[in-house]
Amino acid sequence: MNDTVMTVIAIGTTAILMFIFPLMSTADRGDDIAQQAVQTATGEFVDNIRSTGKITVDKYDDFLAIISETGNTFDVLIEAKILDENARKKVQQASSSKVGENEYYSEFTAQIEDKLENEGEYNLKEGDIISVTVKNTNKTMSQILRNFFYQVTGNNTYNIAAQHSGIINVNARN
Repeated sequence: MNDTVMTVIAIGTTAILMFIFPLMSTADRGDDIAQQAVQTATGEFVDNIRSTGKITVDKYDDFLAIISETGNTFDVLIEAKILDENARKKVQQASSSKVGENEYYSEFTAQIEDKLENEGEYNLKEGDIISVTVKNTNKTMSQILRNFFYQVTGNNTYNIAAQHSGIINVNARN
């Protein structure tokens, strides 16, 4: 009886070592490849915006197509911080002619997508700041396996994410 129990335990351990851990390792490598692809695509997308000063429908659609080729679904958040063209003067008791600090107002993904649909492009000017954040919304195979065996991932966690931002170098606004 004792030998039978040890045999069953040995077979179970062997099965885990031969099948489960390589499967988890392969799934992790798939996530690493997807992470690298999304990070590269996000960086190239933001750098293109910085050098041209605009987001076009074609470039945005190409970016979404590239990141979706990883087989995952993503939440893309874009924030454009627009440099206020009407700089105010700071009024101080000592000097009323001192110019105040630069002020930015933000436009977010929904506003940018609306302009892309209506006008075909979203123009920025030199000094504006663009920031793009991408997070996967689905559970990857790696997350499913880790959750099954270790129960360490929660429902709201993401495994693949990228963020890139920069200051616009050219004027595209009229």
